[in-house]
Amino acid sequence: MPLSDRTFDTAVGTGSPDELAGLRERALDVLTDPALARIVELVAWADGDHLYVANAAGRSRAARNALSSVEVLAGTDPVARQDPLAFTPLPAEFAAAEGNSYPFAWQRLASLFDDPRAPDLAVVHTGAHHWPERGGHLGEHGSLAVVQSRAPLLLSGAGVRERGVLQTAARVVDVAPTLAWLAGASLSSLADLDGSALVDLVTPTGGYVVGLLWDGVNSNSLTALAESGDLPAVARLLSQGCVLAGGAIAEFPSVTLVNHTCALTGVGPGRHGIVNNSYYDRVRSETIHANEQKTWHLATGLLRDGVRTVFEMVDVQTACVDEPVDRGADYSTFALIRGGGSSDGAASMDSALPNPREDPHTTQAHVRNRNYAFGSQVDAIGLQQVLSLWESPESAPRLMWWNSMNTDTGHHEGGPHSDIAHDSMRDADRRLGAFLAHLDSLGITDQVTFLLTADHGSEGADPACTGDWDEALREAGVPFRDEAYGFIYLGV
Repeated sequence: MPLSDRTFDTAVGTGSPDELAGLRERALDVLTDPALARIVELVAWADGDHLYVANAAGRSRAARNALSSVEVLAGTDPVARQDPLAFTPLPAEFAAAEGNSYPFAWQRLASLFDDPRAPDLAVVHTGAHHWPERGGHLGEHGSLAVVQSRAPLLLSGAGVRERGVLQTAARVVDVAPTLAWLAGASLSSLADLDGSALVDLVTPTGGYVVGLLWDGVNSNSLTALAESGDLPAVARLLSQGCVLAGGAIAEFPSVTLVNHTCALTGVGPGRHGIVNNSYYDRVRSETIHANEQKTWHLATGLLRDGVRTVFEMVDVQTACVDEPVDRGADYSTFALIRGGGSSDGAASMDSALPNPREDPHTTQAHVRNRNYAFGSQVDAIGLQQVLSLWESPESAPRLMWWNSMNTDTGHHEGGPHSDIAHDSMRDADRRLGAFLAHLDSLGITDQVTFLLTADHGSEGADPACTGDWDEALREAGVPFRDEAYGFIYLGV
């Protein structure tokens, strides 16, 4: 539903479309002021038949029914550059000059604003913006821009035709159709998805299919560390497959639960219905906190009617390890949590998790960090589940998804190129290595097709680049609600 057609409850909204438009322009005057350009990269919104983006340098729009029809309304087009290979490989990221790139910008914005719970204005932080007082980190994601949006994408093993680093890119919504096709689904049954199976890179073999998600991993770093020998298990997969230099571009916002859901449904947030880690529901007049320990196990209850997970697209035995988007899986970690009956969900599991100080796969230097210790515990029990599921070739799932979360912690805590980020990847690599060794012992490694990806990328913030647009909006007298620090609901 276009924003201009929405009906607002007078208790929580602005009333008429004209009032909304007036508030929006007042807010845009603030947000696109050059004084905020160091923290506001751009602002996006929808109005009627068009999508808009604006920043201090210009404003443009695209027709919603013809996204290639772009009109520059003032200055320069804020999203003119959309190269998914920008700032690759890693040295190019370090040497990045002025300017940015926004791959598939209009398609990604169109998906977000197809949902009536989308904000009136979506504010995109600059890559440098640091906001620890609002929950920000040294390593960030969420942006429309390429480094924060680019998840790695690696294919390996049975049926993979290409080898090495390929100068191309995919999208996170391509993950589900690729996995489903490899696990036996027909391409025609997947034609209604936003993503497409990567048919040029891999062919179904009838063997096992394993999807790996290393949350929050910087795509350039994964490839560089594999090539340097720091990630021997990933290097082994790469030697038997390919990695895309442009990775898999996340949907917008490039945050966790939005893109876990995109990866496992093959559709964008405007279709699957989870538009941010937290967002405001105007009809219910409440904030939905979708991505918290207490709510992860309930995530699939937020999916719109008719949305299928990859586990519902296939007719084989499936398993979903440590992943909240699990509906339809024959085995699921979060189904076990739901079955336990605790209202605290995963937050009630701490006492049952392995001791990270006794985990041979965890970098012990970081265990004193509470977040790193918890992530290590979750990933350790993930490996335990995986090895149990693959007790024998006969009992093993034909399609398994395995989510590793501590890589996101490491990237947040120190930034994507820090020791703690790299160590979190080494930990994940050791666990992957243990799984590969187990497959070797079963004699079935050559029957497995692997897909390794993430839900988004990561970019380092500048601790000296601080500021808050909320203060400026209040000073301008704009009534608003700011969810997930960037989703602006006007008149609320």
